[in-house]
Amino acid sequence: MGFEIISPYLITILVAWIIAHVVKFVISYIKKEKQTLRSYLFISGGMPSAHSATVVAMATIIGLKDGFGSGLFGLAVLFGMIVMYDAMKVRRSSGEQGFAIHRLIKETKSKIELPRVAKGHTPLEVALGAVLGVIVGIVVFLSTT
Repeated sequence: MGFEIISPYLITILVAWIIAHVVKFVISYIKKEKQTLRSYLFISGGMPSAHSATVVAMATIIGLKDGFGSGLFGLAVLFGMIVMYDAMKVRRSSGEQGFAIHRLIKETKSKIELPRVAKGHTPLEVALGAVLGVIVGIVVFLSTT
């Protein structure tokens, strides 16, 4: 095993995360939504899912470097499935509830401060994030071997 200055595993995760958030910003800009790049680096929800992109990129690079039959790859796939399920089901559901609470507070003209709402992801956002993750994992693997 050679000495690596920067882990290709970490590079893969970081690159997938950055690309997903830059794409979110570009899509928002095209839709003329008022957001700053900084807010899109840390906002939840939107196209594509950065959660999916990072966990699938991680699983892809692990599979390519350590083998698709390795225990570590199996663990990465399990972790990815949990993260993507949570993004689509749990976080999306709580986001929809949050928007409903916002509407109720506004309709009743309550003085309650509006809570922060985390949107979660649609299945399409998760799927495209996963595709992005596979591409990033392969590109980083090919460029670091």
